Amino acid sequence: MTYFVRIVLIIIGILSAGLGLRGFLIPNHFIDGGVTGTSMFVSQISGIRLSILILLINTPFVIVGWRQIGKIFSIRSAVAIVGLAITVFVIPYPEITHDKLLAAVFGGFFLGAGIGLAIRGGAVLDGTEVLALLVSRKTGLTVGDFIFAFNVVLFSVAAFFLGIEPALYSMLTYFSASKTIDFLIHGIEEYSGVIIVSPKSQEIRQAIVDILERGVTVFAGSSGKHQYAREILYCVVTRYEIPKIKDTVKAIDENAFMTIHNISDTSGGIIRSPLSPVLQAVDLHEEMEHSIAPNIDISISPDRIKDED
Repeated sequence: MTYFVRIVLIIIGILSAGLGLRGFLIPNHFIDGGVTGTSMFVSQISGIRLSILILLINTPFVIVGWRQIGKIFSIRSAVAIVGLAITVFVIPYPEITHDKLLAAVFGGFFLGAGIGLAIRGGAVLDGTEVLALLVSRKTGLTVGDFIFAFNVVLFSVAAFFLGIEPALYSMLTYFSASKTIDFLIHGIEEYSGVIIVSPKSQEIRQAIVDILERGVTVFAGSSGKHQYAREILYCVVTRYEIPKIKDTVKAIDENAFMTIHNISDTSGGIIRSPLSPVLQAVDLHEEMEHSIAPNIDISISPDRIKDED
């Protein structure tokens, strides 16, 4: 991804997040989760400008990110957060609707789209993810578990100060935003790992490599009961290619054993992305030096006999 494309994605993300905040959430007194939601909550109960709180509350996380994650990532994030604060303060977004349901759903959608696009540009608009990553490294909590726990506390406090109904609508905002973020980061080009066990592994391997033009790794394994030698095929495809893989395997061996699991991130190999180069995912995990691809245990022998990737 070029430097220009990263900047464009971050700018669009800032404008989208600003629309979600000023056009939907702030006029209806809703909040979101994370640091952004905390800033909105404090702004409502204290009267301090939201733009100032976005800067103040996010600053410690940017500093921590500088020390623990990387300078480039932190600089991008700092610029993006400052841009969001300026956007919220300067741009006169219209108040789109006062219908509470529409405001919660679409406010969350535009805010989530903004955060997701900024992440694809190599930055964050909310410091919660930085804090969650650091906590997950030092504790047994996953990033998702920490963010969930953080937001449970936030919405519980919001229910006490703002009322039950605004807190419930705010939870709906959070769910809308989080689903939009997940889709932009993972859903568009979601990858799946496919494990295939069949006596006709050679024919299946050849079909995947030659016809589908996908890479295949072949492991040497054995059956658990009778210890029959088996070749175990493993390949990574996009979700759009799963039906092709299934049809190809079934055409060769109807009784082939297949398992399919989701993969959060990939790097290298022969993988076809359904996106144009403009929307290729940013390798934030590489900058963070933190891999999130799942470990796979399929109880095979340690000898890897073929690798077509």
